[in-house]
Formats: sequence, C-alpha cells, structure tokens
Amino acid sequence: MKSNAIVRGLVSGFVGVSAMTAAEKLEQVFTHRPNSYVPAYTLERLLRLSHKPDKDRLWLNWTMHWGQGILLGAVSGLMARQGFRGPVGSLMFMNLRLINDQVLENATGVGSPPWKWPVDEQVIDLLHKGIYAFVTTTMAERLIAGPPRLPVPRKGWTPGKRA
Repeated sequence: MKSNAIVRGLVSGFVGVSAMTAAEKLEQVFTHRPNSYVPAYTLERLLRLSHKPDKDRLWLNWTMHWGQGILLGAVSGLMARQGFRGPVGSLMFMNLRLINDQVLENATGVGSPPWKWPVDEQVIDLLHKGIYAFVTTTMAERLIAGPPRLPVPRKGWTPGKRA
C-alpha cells in the first residue's frame, strides 16, 4: 500500500535526519564550524517572513532542517517500495536531497551553487547528506517490502563468487 510506504518513509526520514544531525554536531566539535542558519534563511524567504537576527531564527532553522529530512523520507519510502534499493538507491536518494537543498536555497537567493563554495564546505555537505541518505534508505528498506519482481540471482563475474 502506497500510504504505508509514505508513512514508513517519514519514519525513515526522521531516523536519517537524526543521524545527520548527530554527525554534524560531532563534526563541529572537531572543526569548530559554527551552526549554519541557511535553512532558516531559506524558510524565512519561502514564507515571506520579516528578517530576524540569527538568535531569533532557531525554531525556523529546526523546522526547515528537520522538516526537509522527514518529508523527503517519504520519497525514500516510495523508492524502496518500487525497488530502488541498496547502494544505487541510496546514491540516487542522496542526489535528490542535494538537489532539493540547492533548488530551494538558490531559488530564494539564500545560497550559491556548490562549486562556488570552499572545498571543505563541499566535503562536509556531501558527507552529511551521504549519512542522511544511507541511514534513511537503509531504514526504509528494513520497514518497507520491495516489489516481488526483484532480479533473479545470477552467476557473478568474479571467479568463484555467486550473487
């Protein structure tokens, strides 16, 4: 049932964004990178809210950060249901998350294309979005059955190994 996959995908998104947030906080201990308020700025622009100082944006930041992660989890649930699973499904979902961020941030004028970012910020963003995607898709695959038409096992191309 599609609605079941969506609900379980939302749960998967929650688990994924929780893992990403924990990884971000751990990374910040080592890099001393400050919190990013780009999610808050983006949501502020999307909702046409008045400009506020960062100290008054925390709830906007959490709403956008957690909301995007949870809502995109629904897509992961649908992908798992349709058979987009494993490493390829996870990589596809990671790209969806990156595209979602970039479209919203750049359409609102808050962000800039990633190739204009410093390399360390690119690496950190890819690492965190990769964690989010891996955890979200892994959770979705555990909670949602795939289609019954999965590929037939075949002989592997490596000698002595079977798929």
